[in-house]
Amino acid sequence: MSNDAAGRQTRFTVLLAALVALGPLSVDGYLPGLPDLTVTACLAGLAIGQLIAGPLSDTYGRRRPLLAGLALYTIASALCAVAPDLWTFVGLRLVQGTGGAFGIVIANAMVRDRTSGTRTARLFSALTLITGLAPVFAPVLGGQLLRVTAWPGIFVSLAVLGAVMLAASAAGLPETRSASASRRPLPAVFGQLLGDRVFTGYVLANGLVFAAMFAYIAGSPFVLQEIHGLSPQQYSAVFAVNAAGLIAAARTSGRLVARAGARLLLLAGLLGATAGGTTVLGAVLTRAPLPVLLIGLFVLVSSVGLVMPNAAAQALADHGGHAGSAAALLGFSQFVFGAALAPLAGAGGATDALPMGIIVAVLPALALLALGVLTRPKPGERTRGPAPQGPAGHRRPRRTATPVVRGSASATGGSTGAGARARWGRRRGSAGRLGRP
Repeated sequence: MSNDAAGRQTRFTVLLAALVALGPLSVDGYLPGLPDLTVTACLAGLAIGQLIAGPLSDTYGRRRPLLAGLALYTIASALCAVAPDLWTFVGLRLVQGTGGAFGIVIANAMVRDRTSGTRTARLFSALTLITGLAPVFAPVLGGQLLRVTAWPGIFVSLAVLGAVMLAASAAGLPETRSASASRRPLPAVFGQLLGDRVFTGYVLANGLVFAAMFAYIAGSPFVLQEIHGLSPQQYSAVFAVNAAGLIAAARTSGRLVARAGARLLLLAGLLGATAGGTTVLGAVLTRAPLPVLLIGLFVLVSSVGLVMPNAAAQALADHGGHAGSAAALLGFSQFVFGAALAPLAGAGGATDALPMGIIVAVLPALALLALGVLTRPKPGERTRGPAPQGPAGHRRPRRTATPVVRGSASATGGSTGAGARARWGRRRGSAGRLGRP
């Protein structure tokens, strides 16, 4: 790859990473000073907006919906800073989340447009790094801003960030959807995707593990601080270490995917998440020392760094023609499962860790079951070493020797090829001398 091509690829990746980070920044950057209701509104916008953005990007191309979504995000963020009352603020947070969702889903669709096979999984691994970093640093950045400004200043900052992303995307992101790509009615596309059991299996595996991580985020403050007595600073350190594990796993995935394959790494991630969740549940049931619980949480969260990029790559591999809609369902499932299942982790209140233990143990096990039941290894994946990658991102079958059948062209016909060479050898052997046919 030339220096110019490498530079363009780096800029493309950085822009996509920034688009993916908008959602977590919008939710977590204001956590130091907002009511929970506005978090719910923003999360709802991030979920619903993906179902809008994906099909629009399949129909009208990636650039126009992306720029429209970023403009919507920028305007809504600015208006949040001057909202006259709580309910207007909640409504604007919903709109802000919807605009931010355009960046997430279209960035994922652009990855599938521009890459295939292991390159797709490698680029998704890079984006997963941002997904892991943004929730850790967003509250820190928000807290620092609140030291020098009131809460509206956070939304002014988000509006400025949205405007910068709008300008950068307009100048630096090309249209990646082919003009000749098929455009089908939305119900038909969603129906085809949901009717594909392989796609559904990868979506379920990804969404259930993501929900387990949501359950950890929702339940761990109570379990670690109220039950085990960690200080806020100690809890922040634990949270940062687990996030570092996720990031390290995502980096490892990007390095190994060309040799191991996305499906094998996904399976490893699901097994790791199941082992980590089971360890957490066992620690809760047996009242094991705190280090046992922390090890289980670390393994659980770190495994998400293997699951998310490879599940996304596998889910979108066969759906390049409508990658926007496929990415929309993939992202929507994450937020729906997380919003529906994560609150169950707090069902026991601040004094009972058992609900969180059950949730983080059961969900990864169900994800592993979904992968095993609904998806199948592609041809060649059971053989030793990675098979060649096909254009759709799956492995091509390995070449095997074709049996020679008497009377077939390969055995008797043609003046070239294996049949002619075999006939020439027989003539040499029978004549006992060199000669011409």
